[in-house]
Amino acid sequence: MIVVTGAAGFIGSCMLGKLNREGRKDVLIVDDFSKIEKEKNYVHAAYCRKIDREEFIDWFSNNASEIEGVFHLGARTDTTEFDWNVFEHLNLEYTKSLWTICSKHSIPLVYASSAATYGAGEFGYDDNTDLIENLKPLNPYGRSKQEFDLWALSCDEKPVFWAGLKFFNVYGPNEYHKGRMASVIYHSFNQINDSSEARLFRSYKEGYRDGWQMRDFVYVKDVVNVMYYLMTHRPKSDIYNLGTGKARSFYDLAVATFDAMDRKENIKFIDMPEDIRDKYQYFTEAKISKLRSVGYNDDFFSLEEGVRDYVCNYLIPNKYY
Repeated sequence: MIVVTGAAGFIGSCMLGKLNREGRKDVLIVDDFSKIEKEKNYVHAAYCRKIDREEFIDWFSNNASEIEGVFHLGARTDTTEFDWNVFEHLNLEYTKSLWTICSKHSIPLVYASSAATYGAGEFGYDDNTDLIENLKPLNPYGRSKQEFDLWALSCDEKPVFWAGLKFFNVYGPNEYHKGRMASVIYHSFNQINDSSEARLFRSYKEGYRDGWQMRDFVYVKDVVNVMYYLMTHRPKSDIYNLGTGKARSFYDLAVATFDAMDRKENIKFIDMPEDIRDKYQYFTEAKISKLRSVGYNDDFFSLEEGVRDYVCNYLIPNKYY
């Protein structure tokens, strides 16, 4: 069996869909399945067993011999949550437990880190592990991912293969439940449908025009393809950036959304919420040379290609991956 944690969530449910598309139905899915709004993410998928996340560690400890690999994508990902105890339990200690079991039983592990570890980007976006200890995340979510990366690198006992993936700005189907934390593409689509306009944040940093804050937007289909490649090929165990390697503006994103919807461009700029103004990343761009060096040579969706696929094949027909 293959384990996918966070399987009711955005990226986890897409990973489950990817495994199904590759012919794998022997998937054990793990999450907090009490959240009804997430059911549509996985109800149509094939899996062999479902276990609540609070029960899984004990089950895994006693049944590790049944597992051939773990995709650990379950985490608290809310960057506006500031209760460290939440992140310490769900993101840090939980992941340590999985790592320890995988190490003991020689089980490969692919886990989600985050580009939030890079903070304001004052040290760049290079996934060279020698630089990781210098990074300064801007919020508890980023700190939890950073602390686990450092812990993993310091461990003497490691899984037979492991890969930590620093996800940049992931977007795509199955994020419908995420509310405020859903991608700007998802929000723009709904805004355009409701009011024929898209709303972007004003800039509060010199050198950036309103709406021209830049991020490395990566389509979830590329994300699951990379994860599947790493698990099946098992190259050098390491921490890898997972982005396209090309930063694009939110303005470009909004224009691409209007274009995919065949609607006239109409962009309005609004104030950024005060609770995130001093913790906002104005530029991110993954350096992906390490990922390329281990043989992942597939092209990534361009922003325009990804937005069009997402809008036309999922958002308009209200479909799931």
